[in-house]
Amino acid sequence: MNYFTHEKRYNTVNEFYKHKFGIKVYKISLNGNFTCPNLDGKISTKGCIFCSEKGSGDFAGNKFDPLDKQFSDILKLMQNKWKTGKYIAYFQANTNTYGPLNKLKNLFEKSLTLDPNIVGLSIATRPDCLDNAILDYLEDLSKRTYLTVELGLQSIHPKTLKFINRGHGLKAFENACRELRKRNINIVVHIINGLPNESKSEMLETAKYLNKHDIQGVKIHMLFIQKNTDLATYFMATPFKLLSLEEFVEVTTDQLELLNENIIIHRLTGDAPRDELIEPLWTLKKLVVTNEIDKLMRKRNSYQGCGEKDEK
Repeated sequence: MNYFTHEKRYNTVNEFYKHKFGIKVYKISLNGNFTCPNLDGKISTKGCIFCSEKGSGDFAGNKFDPLDKQFSDILKLMQNKWKTGKYIAYFQANTNTYGPLNKLKNLFEKSLTLDPNIVGLSIATRPDCLDNAILDYLEDLSKRTYLTVELGLQSIHPKTLKFINRGHGLKAFENACRELRKRNINIVVHIINGLPNESKSEMLETAKYLNKHDIQGVKIHMLFIQKNTDLATYFMATPFKLLSLEEFVEVTTDQLELLNENIIIHRLTGDAPRDELIEPLWTLKKLVVTNEIDKLMRKRNSYQGCGEKDEK
């Protein structure tokens, strides 16, 4: 089933949630004070080249605050924009299945009791941090709430994964997908456009690869340069070409046309905190980005999945 509208020719997560829950649903980003095997020495101590010290959780709660305070603080900010709705507790920063099982249980179970309007739980993690005990617990969770596990993939190309210091390859991703879906757990995959030395055709190959797997959603990010990251250091020493707004809109529209029409689109760009962003500055204008994608799809008279059908 798809949730296309006249304005949005792809499956927006907003429309999906409205159909599923009957009301606006938004995520409350929490910080469970997890670390990452790419930071604590299990894989490396450098982390992914683009990661900030907050581990992609720049908009999450304060890791030193208890969950109820984090939830309350973020909810107040959200309610400046949306007065009513239901919520998904979102563990966003670092690797949220990288820790003792009892820690995971304490945090995830607590998060579901923070507010009666919480209808689900979203957990961001790495494909190589899902052992059988954790997978079995997640399966139990999924029977009690609307659960989504977000997997960072970023790219399918080995040269890129090595350059960004990802610390795992496609096998780990494929294993994680298989084990999660075996347990009927929803998967959202993160990919990044504009990674150094990747061609447009390589970015499209990453999107096509996703169709080979039973995933339920995708987040498409634009690579941005954020202060105090290894990527910023590299960029200052060895500047490389970043995608322009027009280039990003074109490649992302191409990807949407290639993606299976049933996949839910959870994000179509990414942004750093304004005072932390170095380049590209256009990533701050998220509404402009999505509007330009909408305009290009209308101009082409295309929709999500139309390119996949042409290839079959």
